[in-house]
Amino acid sequence: MNAEVRPLRTAAESALAESFALARDRLPGADGVAALRDEAFRRFQAEGLPSRRVEEWKYTDLRALMREAKPLALLPDAAAKRRATQSGRPLSIEARRIVLVDGSFVPELSDLADLEPGLAVRSMAAALATGDPQVVGRIGKVVPTADLAVALNTAFMGDGVLITIAPGATLVRPLQLAFINGGSGAGAVFMRSLAIIGQGARAMLVESHEGSGDFQVNTVLELEIDDASHVDYVKITRSGTLHVSTLMAAVGARARFNAFLFTAGGQIVRNQLFLQLKGEGTVAGMRGASLLRGRQHVDTTLVADHIAQGCTSREMFKSAVDEEARSVFQGKIIVRPNAQKTDARMATHALLLSEAAEADNKPELEIFADDVQCGHGATAGALNEELLFYLRARGVPEKEAQALLVQAFIGEAVEGIEHAGLRDALMEEAVAWLAART
Repeated sequence: MNAEVRPLRTAAESALAESFALARDRLPGADGVAALRDEAFRRFQAEGLPSRRVEEWKYTDLRALMREAKPLALLPDAAAKRRATQSGRPLSIEARRIVLVDGSFVPELSDLADLEPGLAVRSMAAALATGDPQVVGRIGKVVPTADLAVALNTAFMGDGVLITIAPGATLVRPLQLAFINGGSGAGAVFMRSLAIIGQGARAMLVESHEGSGDFQVNTVLELEIDDASHVDYVKITRSGTLHVSTLMAAVGARARFNAFLFTAGGQIVRNQLFLQLKGEGTVAGMRGASLLRGRQHVDTTLVADHIAQGCTSREMFKSAVDEEARSVFQGKIIVRPNAQKTDARMATHALLLSEAAEADNKPELEIFADDVQCGHGATAGALNEELLFYLRARGVPEKEAQALLVQAFIGEAVEGIEHAGLRDALMEEAVAWLAART
């Protein structure tokens, strides 16, 4: 007789099980939503936290890294909201700011006046509580995935934002989703957001994570983009003890979708992107830049799934890694049998600024069609000594010479952002990071 061998639960897994048992009846949503939660948590209980035994989590062993599970964050009180207003770092661009404090949507801190025609912004917790069919029918279905972090988010999902943009609508200003940690103690936050972009609409979504405190964040954004739309998505991560973020985007035909990830904070960060190009003739660009120091660990995991024919995708991610930090990139391009005429290119580059810095790059292609153009590349190395010598020979101090080269390296990725103001703001953050190097 064969007995099934199950690993012992870690302290974090046991704490998560206890938290779910206590919070299950208090989490928003009944009937269909509750069934989704139960199914997701049963799967988590069966498999546990993702570890190096799971190929997609090979370089970020969450079972080992997550030594404890923080208690669920409390609803923000007046003091937490006040701290959030003081610790938040508004972007130096004109944007409509939607604020969430400790995972809860806070209307009084958000800019909800005079919304553009066709734009609606609601609390996700309220939509789950009422069993909104457009939410319940889409949760976990926009881009289905078996990822364990997403399953854990589905089990615990509390608040977030529900954004709908009507067909043909154009947002004049970027919509910034500002997730701020304002609590005075440790806490765990599970945010779930959904954005539904109508046919022919145009919008820019900026997601920022900031604030202080000992927070574990698991956030998911599902993005449904209809035909002929143009959507830009930028995510900025500046904080977090443990930060796991997932973007699941399904894009229709003849659309344009651009995503950019900028990471300059957080101790352990994993950014996941699951993209499906479901309609013909769509163009997608996914880029990112990470600035790492100390013992930061930042993992970018990407799956670009070409389902329809005639689509183009470009992926480029760059990391500057200093001191004892570690950068991880896992990128996969999938070309389905019907996705003929696909044109997909992926590149990842790491710049190692110290002897102890580490970069792991793992690009992959899975091609099931024969009329395609696909390629990938990966590099890791130190600053170019010849260029350093050239700058030093012309009187540029060594630290400034290094900063100029790093800035140029990162700038190639940042230049892919269409919004000039945001592009400049992120380059300013890069310059500040470089200036703080010892």
